[in-house]
Amino acid sequence: MRLSLLLAPALLLLAACTEPTTETQLASDGRPLPKLYRIRAGDEARIQYEILDGVNALRQAAGAVPVTLDPRLNAAAATHSRDMANQNRPWHFGSDGSSPMDRVRRVGYTGEMLGENISETYESELETLSAWMEQPDTRDVILDRRGQHLGFAWHQENSGKIWWTLIMGGNGSAAAPDS
Repeated sequence: MRLSLLLAPALLLLAACTEPTTETQLASDGRPLPKLYRIRAGDEARIQYEILDGVNALRQAAGAVPVTLDPRLNAAAATHSRDMANQNRPWHFGSDGSSPMDRVRRVGYTGEMLGENISETYESELETLSAWMEQPDTRDVILDRRGQHLGFAWHQENSGKIWWTLIMGGNGSAAAPDS
């Protein structure tokens, strides 16, 4: 009896030390469900510069000049990300009927709006960038040789869903490719 009284606490202690095993949850198609990517307060600059670095690495590999973040394009992207969430649909037109060009003009951007990439996902910014690079139309926006300025922003819902917007702007003249 005394031995079992001494062993019981030891067994409880050992049980508490083991890590619980969690099985990967699968969707109806048999693929693993995505893990929730939660953006924390204060991550804005880190995420924007991570995207800028990623975009510029891709542009360099394609022989295009690097771009810089533009606060006006960031503002237009943020406005559109919130608006898409409010509309609950990823598309390029605002709830007020505005086009991407209308939105960049509203924030005072005077360059040429070259393209806008959007996404509705639970994935991180780099996973989203990777998905954009897999599609010819969104890849073309990122690698547009006329690009000089980048706007990038998002809106994350309480559910974790993220609405991403990337806007590419430039002065309209094509940069000569490196030989």
